[in-house]
Amino acid sequence: MSLISNYISEKNNAKEKILSVFLTAGFPDKNNFVELALDILDAGADMLEIGFPFSDPLADGPIIQHSSQSAIENGMNLHKVLLILKEIRQNTKKPLILMGYANPILRYGKSKFAIDAIASGANGIIIPDIPIEEYDGFFDSSFNPIDKILLITPTTTKDRIKKIDSVSNGFVYCVSVSGTTGSLNNKVDETINFLTNAYSLVTNNKMLIGFGISNRDDIKIFSPYCDGVIVGSAVIKSLMEDTSGFRKTLTFISDLKDELIRSTRQ
Repeated sequence: MSLISNYISEKNNAKEKILSVFLTAGFPDKNNFVELALDILDAGADMLEIGFPFSDPLADGPIIQHSSQSAIENGMNLHKVLLILKEIRQNTKKPLILMGYANPILRYGKSKFAIDAIASGANGIIIPDIPIEEYDGFFDSSFNPIDKILLITPTTTKDRIKKIDSVSNGFVYCVSVSGTTGSLNNKVDETINFLTNAYSLVTNNKMLIGFGISNRDDIKIFSPYCDGVIVGSAVIKSLMEDTSGFRKTLTFISDLKDELIRSTRQ
């Protein structure tokens, strides 16, 4: 098992479900981003997904799009993201995952990126625009030992879910709704039905759900159908609105983790 898989299993065995938090690298301020990331881990996040900004993010809703554009305007690029990741790694043993799109990696140089990402301390990588058909061609041996985490969605067929589960490592990222980050429709029964089926089909990996988990009520509803949740847009939105030196955001993170523990141990 990979470090990420082992870590999730250990938390689950202790009756804790994982809280993974997505942050856009360098947002809202590149100068104190490392401090913010470490504070979020201390506040209760079990893992961090560090998004590298891209000008045309196909899976991101308006909130994360805004944060990505802001980071780019502030001079953030993939090289600087890896330097940030390395500094975070020097101060935590918790899993760190890079998340972004293929274009910046190809521009950086795929093998060079893989080597630099490993050297920076990345444990996993999520590239939403690399489908399973292109998996082998994109993720060559230079990416080992980084976990390659693939996504499933409500439109993914059962056979395809099984195939993705057989290839993905670290965990399977389950997109809870059809749409972009931050969206969660009102079809709760339909969503639960999908999550129940997906959870039963993902047998080689742990399954974390994201895209729409934004508060304690969402966690109460959906945490029984996964091994952890991923919160992104709600955290970015909180950072955008937080005028308290991020204290409100850190309290928000703590509340989400408390609810995950409470819901799991009921």
